[in-house]
Amino acid sequence: MGTTEFGQAVHRWRDRVSPEAAGLSAGGQRRVPGLRREELAQLAGISADYVTRLEQGRATNPSAQVIEALARALRLSAAERAHLFRLGGLQPPRPESVPSHLTPSVQRLLDRLTGTPVAVFDAAWTLLVANPPYAALMGDPAGWNGHERNGVWRNFLGLNDRARLTPESRHALQAALVADLRAVTARYPADQRLKRLVADLRARSDRFTELWETGVTGHHEAARKTIDHPHVGAVTLDCDVLSVAGSDLRIMVYTAEPGTEDAERLELLTVLGTQSLVG
Repeated sequence: MGTTEFGQAVHRWRDRVSPEAAGLSAGGQRRVPGLRREELAQLAGISADYVTRLEQGRATNPSAQVIEALARALRLSAAERAHLFRLGGLQPPRPESVPSHLTPSVQRLLDRLTGTPVAVFDAAWTLLVANPPYAALMGDPAGWNGHERNGVWRNFLGLNDRARLTPESRHALQAALVADLRAVTARYPADQRLKRLVADLRARSDRFTELWETGVTGHHEAARKTIDHPHVGAVTLDCDVLSVAGSDLRIMVYTAEPGTEDAERLELLTVLGTQSLVG
């Protein structure tokens, strides 16, 4: 199907999503009840110019990553998301692939936790979306591409530089990540992107290869983590990982005990980080 149909669908679905439903402020007079192009672009992490060109049929062949981001921003159902993929000339991700669709309920959860660092990962620990407080705490992931968005890759390749880990805690985390990845490959044996990730990890990390081949087991537990932030210093927070039944998603949430110095630092870095992201 043509790009014009793709653009019409994006425009139609944009019109039905209110700013409030997307966690945005309506602010001032609006000619339409739905999202402006600039707002959709902000939510999807792409440029407003690209949204305009997609809607007008002047941009062709949107990538699967762009279509996925638009589907999340537009709060599409699973059937609507699949339809958008087909309109974009791509096959929707098949059931044998690791799911990456954010359900509307998970998106609403993100919208409401505006002062809490929250990120959503797929079952293989690939980052799907992070809210502004998470980006302020851990670093803006907007520029991360490919394997850089995967938590296992970042851990074994030394790209996680804010979380303070002891040798013991790093070993336990790596064991849990490898166990997660092994379990996911068993659930989705036909996922080619997952196969490439494992192959590239084995080629780049001796430590990953050792743990993978020895069949190490591990599991995640709620933990207190110290984040060394470049502007506010060390912040010690509770980190919980929640599983979403039926969608194979992982939600990572950082919280601070109210009234503590860590809570004050978290609030400060969130404000500073949000201003930086907007600016």
